[in-house]
Amino acid sequence: MYSGASNLVTTTDNAFFLIIGISVIFLVGISATIIWFLIRYNKKKHPVAEQIHGSNTLEVVWTVIPLILVMIMFFYGWAGYAPARKAPKDAMRIIASARMWSWSFEYENGVKTDTLYVPMNQPVLLDLLSVDVVHSLYIPAFRVKEDMVPGRTNRMWFIPQKVGNYELFCAEYCGLSHSYMFTEVKVLEPGEFDKWLTSQADTTRIIAAESNPGAAGRRLIEVNGCFACHSSDGSKLVGPSFKGLYEHEQKVMTNGELRSVIANDDYITKSIYEPDAEIVEGYRKGQMISYKNQLTDQDVQQIIEYLKTIK
Repeated sequence: MYSGASNLVTTTDNAFFLIIGISVIFLVGISATIIWFLIRYNKKKHPVAEQIHGSNTLEVVWTVIPLILVMIMFFYGWAGYAPARKAPKDAMRIIASARMWSWSFEYENGVKTDTLYVPMNQPVLLDLLSVDVVHSLYIPAFRVKEDMVPGRTNRMWFIPQKVGNYELFCAEYCGLSHSYMFTEVKVLEPGEFDKWLTSQADTTRIIAAESNPGAAGRRLIEVNGCFACHSSDGSKLVGPSFKGLYEHEQKVMTNGELRSVIANDDYITKSIYEPDAEIVEGYRKGQMISYKNQLTDQDVQQIIEYLKTIK
């Protein structure tokens, strides 16, 4: 699958196929031996048990041969593991952040996306951060997987070697919508990647976005993974839908008491910064993290402007 998609594919596959091959050989050999013993030493042929003595030669053989095989497997495993732990000094650094249940990627020039864009044939180093629970970033085509632990910065690196789109998802169960926590790695030609990165940081585009808070708000929602839990078409997900939310009545639980509130600017701001303060009726507490340290007041206002457009 995806042979040669990254520099780590060959060594990983070699170790995998070697271990699987040896395991299959032993499975067949041991199974055949068991069947042969059942036939050769069944009670009908040997109604009276005989005392036998051990064989030093046999003891040495079944100790030395497995030891040699284990050392061979260790060598191939280490040959694939060691390079994967040491990134080149000139690797392009990207901060990969995980939260329930979405991804975000921040580049060295400040650009943030919910899809990982990387240049072909250039080393990429990911700083892996989790803002809530344990996640695991897994790119099957690249043969890389690394846990993302809150309060700790783990790293992974690779060199993409083929242009294309590849799956990226969480490989550690992280809650109710774990299965929805996936995105893509888009490998571009170096020139195309440079154009894309420049366009994302273009001041003209940023000014245009600021002049259209609704569009900017939608982009913030996409980057921060809000659509993983909130729909825009009225369908029920982990959290309430954004459709028809703004300035409409909501039934919420506050300190164990059910009451009615209007989803105005203050309510939405509080829901983003203190998500467990007022829980919409029919939904559970503890499903959303606070974005107090991740979104500014201006970001929240742009999100509100976007919510106004979903009627």
